[in-house]
Amino acid sequence: MDRDDRDDPFGDFFEEIERMMNEMANGNPGSEDAGFGSATHVDAYTTDDGVRLVADLPAVSKDELSLQCDGEALTISAASDRREYDETVELPVPVDEHSADATFNNGVLEVVFDRDDDSASIDLE
Repeated sequence: MDRDDRDDPFGDFFEEIERMMNEMANGNPGSEDAGFGSATHVDAYTTDDGVRLVADLPAVSKDELSLQCDGEALTISAASDRREYDETVELPVPVDEHSADATFNNGVLEVVFDRDDDSASIDLE
């Protein structure tokens, strides 16, 4: 028996899923991250001494990167012929932004911060 695709109740549903998957893989047309899609991945987590952030930034060179931190968030910006990237990542705990140590190797950015110890203990009487 031949199947008539016009009568497939799930046809539009699967076409929409395929369109969304392609959009995620290739980026949104016209958006700042067009062409990067899910290739960019950023993780920020606490360590015993501070905070470590790791970001995958394919197709970006070290000279194109700009980093800004206010102690609570890190903004990563990059612009190249193939890509524009601008993302602000909220850090899991306040950090001393002046303690940052950053490396960039083979498209992987790693930034390590010391925790900000500006809290004061309160004596109870």
